[in-house]
Amino acid sequence: MFLDQAIFTTVIESTPLVSIDLVVINKQGQALLGQRLNRPAQGYWFVPGGRILKNEALADAFKRLTLDELGQAFTIEQASLLGPFDHFYDDYVFGDGVTTHYVAIAFILKLECELASLPLDMQHGGYHWFDVSSLLTNNKVHTHTKWYFDKHKTDLFK
Repeated sequence: MFLDQAIFTTVIESTPLVSIDLVVINKQGQALLGQRLNRPAQGYWFVPGGRILKNEALADAFKRLTLDELGQAFTIEQASLLGPFDHFYDDYVFGDGVTTHYVAIAFILKLECELASLPLDMQHGGYHWFDVSSLLTNNKVHTHTKWYFDKHKTDLFK
């Protein structure tokens, strides 16, 4: 269920949003990031993903988001749970003046995909495979994305 702007603003002001972040890793150990078109994190490189909708089971949201973000549906059983993360932002999807809090449930998904085959839509203006060492030092990769790749987690991607 998608909400109109006024109701969604009230929700964002009042409660955390729950989302799934897709930490996509290829055989070379590189991470797939998309360049965000929307707030929050607009203009930054970020892992694909999106929010879970009301009355949508986690497994159903995973299938929907992988189809929307990667162009192919995957099941939650094909991924590994990385864990929950709090993401706090000073803005929100419609502008400034409202902060956003996401509880992002991150999953690792190992797969190969051609960048040209990935859907460009309302969320991402482009995609790129990043070496983990380079994304950690790139100031255009969002801090919340970097958390998924810190030194304590990189062994999970092998």
